[in-house]
Amino acid sequence: MDDRTHRYDTRLAWHGSTATGPRGYGRTHRVSAPPARAALDLSANPHFRGDPDLMNPEQLLVMAASSCQLLSFLALAAAKRIDVVDYADDAHGLMPEAETPVRLTRIDLAPVITVAGGTDHDLVRDLVHQAHELCYVANSLSTEVVVQPTVTDA
Repeated sequence: MDDRTHRYDTRLAWHGSTATGPRGYGRTHRVSAPPARAALDLSANPHFRGDPDLMNPEQLLVMAASSCQLLSFLALAAAKRIDVVDYADDAHGLMPEAETPVRLTRIDLAPVITVAGGTDHDLVRDLVHQAHELCYVANSLSTEVVVQPTVTDA
């Protein structure tokens, strides 16, 4: 590995028994990514017998796409000295069970970006689209990732 190759390590742990068959085992598991101290308890989608009080891997994938878009955009905006004061994204992922193989087929990102008054909204939207092209997560997926920003003034 050269100095420009980044490695991401995670740890996953599950304990239980599958001896009782498909309906009887727990889906809850723990993930971490050392050296970060935080760990997450995850489960399956409730539709697949998971715990509805815990996040599932599909949600994490949508979150990763949303987070990557945010971070890519903020880097570009900061480089252009655009004053972004708020960014919120209600992202959605679609996974039709009729598709084979079953997979997330689309992730919709809908960031609402608040900027200082007098900021060129067209430039902000252009930076959103540039950020999408630079986003490592979106570039790693075969899933369609669609970004539809709304820009408002503070």
